[in-house]
Amino acid sequence: MSEKQINPLPLRLKQARTALGISQKQLGIQLGMEPGTASARMNHYEKGKHTPDYATLKAMADELGVPVAYFFCESESTAELLCLLEKMTEEEKADLVKKVTNTVL
Repeated sequence: MSEKQINPLPLRLKQARTALGISQKQLGIQLGMEPGTASARMNHYEKGKHTPDYATLKAMADELGVPVAYFFCESESTAELLCLLEKMTEEEKADLVKKVTNTVL
């Protein structure tokens, strides 16, 4: 039997939110949730009780300044690299791909 897979989304969501220094309620309200339920809804996402649909996840990513894929990174280094990549231009990314490809091959 294989190990139980842990969903990285709740942890990544909390990390991105706390890095910005905003509360669950504040994030929920910024995403358009009702003020009375925003904190509870965000808490459910961060605890892994519920998983947001793609549109909600995209809105969260945009609000938090991270790419959607960040929420699914299993390692800290991959999450950090992904965030750095998103700050690069397409030309810089293409150059990096060439460099990494040459190094790996």
